[in-house]
Amino acid sequence: MTVKPAGFEPALPPLLFEPDQTNPYFAKAVELRNIFAVDAVERDQQGGRPTEQVRLLKESGLVNLLIPKEFGGEGQPYSTALRIVRELAKADGSLGHLFGYHFSPIQNALTSANEERSAAILRQSAKGRWFWGNTTNSFSKSLFGKRIEGGVILNGYRPFASGSHVADYLMVAWEDEETNARSFAYIPANRPGITIADDWDGIGQRQTGSGRVFYKDVTIKDAEILPERPKDPISLLAPQQQQSVLLNVFIGSAQGALIAARDYTITKSRPWIYSGVERHADDPWIKRQYGELWTKVQAATTLADRAANAIDGAFAKGQALTADERGAAAIAVASANVLAGKVALEVTSEIFEVMGARSAVRPYGFDRFWRNVRIHTLHNPAEYKTRNVGSWFLTGNYPEPGVFQ
Repeated sequence: MTVKPAGFEPALPPLLFEPDQTNPYFAKAVELRNIFAVDAVERDQQGGRPTEQVRLLKESGLVNLLIPKEFGGEGQPYSTALRIVRELAKADGSLGHLFGYHFSPIQNALTSANEERSAAILRQSAKGRWFWGNTTNSFSKSLFGKRIEGGVILNGYRPFASGSHVADYLMVAWEDEETNARSFAYIPANRPGITIADDWDGIGQRQTGSGRVFYKDVTIKDAEILPERPKDPISLLAPQQQQSVLLNVFIGSAQGALIAARDYTITKSRPWIYSGVERHADDPWIKRQYGELWTKVQAATTLADRAANAIDGAFAKGQALTADERGAAAIAVASANVLAGKVALEVTSEIFEVMGARSAVRPYGFDRFWRNVRIHTLHNPAEYKTRNVGSWFLTGNYPEPGVFQ
């Protein structure tokens, strides 16, 4: 957090990326964002588990945001969750990431063909205000299951298991040791035989717990194993859900960095000796650069909002969603993702130019915005999304549904 001189409160432009707080969910998100901002720098530098922050998210009820009211949840559209991801990421990209990924197993249950199993897990999740993690890494073939009577025994590990270190329940995926067929299940995170290493040591997203989870003779009951999902358009929308979380972490990080930089520039930055001005904020160069940064973030935010609305529309169609409608949502999300990542990288780097040399010290922690965005974009290369959008623009053909598209 930026330390302000006593008695100085800069006048912010109206609605500086603030959501409509007449919406009670957004109001709660802003309240939590401000709490999380207080020690965001310290927690980023320490890494580890944001246990208290997750407790507050559960206590707020926001973890039940997407569960239908008939199952004890809030019954809100997916765009509401995405905008809260954005709010949390303004202060802490890790918490935005964890909150967004928490909804992946919930959305999986909501779009499942097994209505009885899904209803049961949704009711239990809502009642217990479960926080979800996952051990479903798509590329790793490192966790295998052996059939036994009444279930499966798992041995091995999964890397990049975001949220497992603070989760009540996990969505787990494994390969059959004989057939290599992939299966999924919902299981409690404290199941005997599970060891959450909490060994994530990336340069950013320091509290996401995106390290390894080990399985030693872990029993999965047949009743816990999810049926194979049909390859219908609504089931194939899952990648857009994940990509939407990523892009809103980018947007929130860019917004948060720009707000923090503006505050620092007004309260702490000194004019360059050859600028000819007494206040840094009066330098035409600084004004021009802030104008460009503001414009870029506004553009990326608008495209992110459009993508969120497209996802809402697709989910609202349910089983009636067509392949073309799914494809249109995929293009909207890919376009927004590309711009969000590009703008976030630019903004989180360029803020140091407008703040000045004294801003680039560890106690301020402004570098966390760039580090969080940089490491997130590496797991989601924009090049391939840009090609998909370009191919669609030239041919009208939507990308083939896949893990990231």
